[in-house]
Amino acid sequence: MKVHAVTDGLGNPLRFLLSSGNRNDICMAQTLLEPFDLRGKLILADKGYDSNQFVHWVEERGGIVVIPSRINARHPRPTDWHTYKERHLVENLFLKLKNNRRFATRYEKKALYFHAVVCLACSLVWLL
Repeated sequence: MKVHAVTDGLGNPLRFLLSSGNRNDICMAQTLLEPFDLRGKLILADKGYDSNQFVHWVEERGGIVVIPSRINARHPRPTDWHTYKERHLVENLFLKLKNNRRFATRYEKKALYFHAVVCLACSLVWLL
């Protein structure tokens, strides 16, 4: 089971979705960002979210994409590496979530129960 998350500029969770472990990251990207107004917002993501369709979708909504191109890209996009360094906030969120033992070891095998654990862990991130 994979957890996909959107954070604010401080690394606090705004939204998350669960998907099966064998699904590609890009499959959940548009669903994850749909409720947000992307005008003028930076969308930072890793190479797993590099897709021309996704980049155009974000740019149509006024977002600014900072996603490095994959190594095998035919036409690599220029990447603002200084801005991309801020992506560590997302990784730090997952580090904070993994401080919760139930999240890290994934005791809950049912998606509904694991979703509840992730909700609780995200609430703790906001509180602490």
